[in-house]
Amino acid sequence: MLSLDALTFQSGRAALEQGCAAIAAGETVFDLGGVGAADSSAVAVLLAWQRRARAANQRLTFINVPENVQKLATLYGVDQLLPQS
Repeated sequence: MLSLDALTFQSGRAALEQGCAAIAAGETVFDLGGVGAADSSAVAVLLAWQRRARAANQRLTFINVPENVQKLATLYGVDQLLPQS
């Protein structure tokens, strides 16, 4: 299970790469409960992971999504593209 501590502009590229590696290894559940810092980059990274997973015929589920990331996804109208459990 993927676990991160930040999803911000500064950490976005590293998080994207870590998530893509996890998807390639067959991970399908990403735990965002440890994310203490997140900005709008988080939504972009989550969507990029979803695209990568779909290309690999996988389905991602996000758990413990920070409230501010949920609110941003809703604001941007993409909350339905980010399945949570």
